[in-house]
Amino acid sequence: MSVVALLPWWAGVALALVSYLVLHAIASRPVAPAAQVGQIGAMVSQTLWKTLAGVGQYVLPIICLAGAGMSAWGRKVRRDLVTNTTQSKATDVLDGMSWQEFEMLTAEAFRMQGYRVMETGGGGADGGIDLVLTKPGTNGAEKFLVQCKQWRAFKVGVDVVRELYGVMAAKGAAGGFVITSGRFTDEARNFASGRNVKLVDGERLHALLQRAKASGSTGRSQVQRFAASALSAEPDKPVAQAVVCPSCSKPMVQRVSKRGTNAGSAFWGCSGYPACRGTRPIA
Repeated sequence: MSVVALLPWWAGVALALVSYLVLHAIASRPVAPAAQVGQIGAMVSQTLWKTLAGVGQYVLPIICLAGAGMSAWGRKVRRDLVTNTTQSKATDVLDGMSWQEFEMLTAEAFRMQGYRVMETGGGGADGGIDLVLTKPGTNGAEKFLVQCKQWRAFKVGVDVVRELYGVMAAKGAAGGFVITSGRFTDEARNFASGRNVKLVDGERLHALLQRAKASGSTGRSQVQRFAASALSAEPDKPVAQAVVCPSCSKPMVQRVSKRGTNAGSAFWGCSGYPACRGTRPIA
């Protein structure tokens, strides 16, 4: 049920229908009588499968439908969370959230920009990663890691950013984000500068959600463009002019070298990769 709840609600309904049809066909199949002593085992096996399918044709669809209901409810909770947050003009609305709500809100912000989002819950062996992002069309080859810090009283320090950067290198991630409802220390901003780690404070996240909600009727592409600029900019700094590829003039994105003498170093790579392999150094 929990696995189905991670899927869109309509996928859970489809699974319920398919599971019923398949198991009903098995349950309706007659059992061949044993003509010889050696066929008794096959008859018992068929009877067992028929019995299991007869029960499963009702149990499994109910589980799938329950998971679909959980998925639909979770989607509603996320939408309500975004609505309540964007209706408030004060950024301290983020401080009143639980860490679970803050993580859900952050996940929704990335979905607005077109990412596929997997929520891991943080902690454990994943190095505290809360979200794993992938971009449609890259077959999961380009992934980004996100840490959410819903800290009300303390600034996020450099240790958190270093931890994320180390996990990025270990997992071969193209980039990472640290999202907080508060602020970052100067040491954290200095460490992230020049690396493919983006720091997003509460004020910037709140502005992103407000703009995305207000632009909902003007088309998703506008929302995605704003989200991309808001989440790629350093806190308290203006968004830099887009860097274009010297080979094909497409926009470039920051990447991290995974091998060679420059492993771990950030550089500009063409957004059309692998069709175009143009690069630029980061000044």
